[in-house]
Amino acid sequence: MNIDVYTSTGTKKGTLTLPKELFESPINEGLMHQALVRQQSNRRAPVAHTKNRGEIQGSTRKLFAQKGTGRARRGSVRSPLLRGGNKAFGPLNNANFIKNMPRAMRRRALFSCLSMQAKSGKIIGLESYPDTIKTKDLMKLLEKLPTNIGRHILLVTDKKHEGLALSARNITRVKTVQVAYLNPEDVLKSFHIVFLVDAIKKAEEVFGTKEAKEKKETSTSAKATVDKKEEKEVKEEKEKKETKKPAKVSAKKATVNKSTSKPQPKP
Repeated sequence: MNIDVYTSTGTKKGTLTLPKELFESPINEGLMHQALVRQQSNRRAPVAHTKNRGEIQGSTRKLFAQKGTGRARRGSVRSPLLRGGNKAFGPLNNANFIKNMPRAMRRRALFSCLSMQAKSGKIIGLESYPDTIKTKDLMKLLEKLPTNIGRHILLVTDKKHEGLALSARNITRVKTVQVAYLNPEDVLKSFHIVFLVDAIKKAEEVFGTKEAKEKKETSTSAKATVDKKEEKEVKEEKEKKETKKPAKVSAKKATVNKSTSKPQPKP
């Protein structure tokens, strides 16, 4: 799958092929929903809280005797059955809403989200962006790009980019995120996703499978071995040349000494 790549001035430069593993994986809507619910529930911070019997002010004295009065059995005045008592089964602020999800499932859910957005043509490529902090310049760039201002726009960078992050934080519905922090919620709610070219390469390194990483490692190790062999050959050639040069010099010196030496008188 190919996407259009634009320069920092808003002009179209060419196209870029997206990695199949990330942007052409099978779309699993159930897995995407599960990952989204997990993300939102883990972010949930409960505020509502009702007091229990131990938190309400009141006496612990038994109101009247257990038997002999003909009335219902009563304990303390803090009972939830009485006026001014506690709330039975009410919400508590220490409720735990954390959900767990295996790493492989999280990765597949993210790949499904990216693939769905790429299939609908919502992903755009950006060659680079300067380090200048200017909201007006970023706004002009977004107006030139095929994006709808006012809709949610996600800017994805390979690493921390202060110029882009600080320029975009004052624009409504525009968010910047690093590749390592991509999540289903930001991807699904965005109407346009602008990837820096370096960010796509970084995504392959971060979210790539073990097979792809092993291939890269083997290729780099093979290159390293070839480089080492070449270095050894160059060193051996240098050593040979260095060992030959002093022998020639010594031979020349010997001939010179023979020619300059005077014949000694015979006794």
